[in-house]
Amino acid sequence: MATSIFRCHKQILILWFLGLLGVISVLPVVSQLIAIQNRPLPFSILQLQVITFIQSGLLILGAVVLGSIFSPKVNLSAPVVEAILKNQPILTKLKPQIVPAFLGGILGGVFIFLFSLKFQGLLPPEFLLSAKKLSLPWSARIFYGGISEELLVRWGLMSFLAWLFLRCFQNSASQIKPIIYIASIFVSAFVFGLAHLPAAFALSPAVTTPLVFYILVGNAFFGFVAGGLYWKYGLECAIFSHMLAHVTLLILEPMVIA
Repeated sequence: MATSIFRCHKQILILWFLGLLGVISVLPVVSQLIAIQNRPLPFSILQLQVITFIQSGLLILGAVVLGSIFSPKVNLSAPVVEAILKNQPILTKLKPQIVPAFLGGILGGVFIFLFSLKFQGLLPPEFLLSAKKLSLPWSARIFYGGISEELLVRWGLMSFLAWLFLRCFQNSASQIKPIIYIASIFVSAFVFGLAHLPAAFALSPAVTTPLVFYILVGNAFFGFVAGGLYWKYGLECAIFSHMLAHVTLLILEPMVIA
């Protein structure tokens, strides 16, 4: 029992540390957002970065704890991290995740790229201009998007939702029905899309139906992909896939002539 609790605590620390790497990578973006909004603020850039770090760090810690509590109850896991903690061969757990992660990441990145191209003419000009000015560093896209967001949405939220739906809609946990996981994937993906709306609205004074649809669907789509990978292969598969989706976008985006 004591060994299990100790292992759980180490898992929380490892995942939290990884999530904090993503938070650190996104701190330079704070100054860009302030410059785009062009309005006086009661704090300095450094103070806002510290506040962002503390707020995001606590949020990720909460998600990591939530996932560590509820993921085992619904047979969701982080196989590679568990292998590290149990001194088991890492490659054995990693191998089944590689191909699905590559397929999900590349295809997901290509879809988002094509989806963005399709919507260029429907989005408010102010949003497009602000988005162009907001040049997210590759590190923020890969580490925050790939690691921190997966810890928040898949490990924390989706694990909790799967447990909640299990308790509400299934009498026995002996064999969890696929619909429980599918429902948790859809709801967490939708929440993931909703979470991007405030940033989009900050970039554009005009809030239009195409803009809301673009943000919701564009982000929720990959949420479906990552959620399915987390369910079938584990957290690391969702993380690698999300990171690779951003790498794919970083390769494709310069091909479009502005």
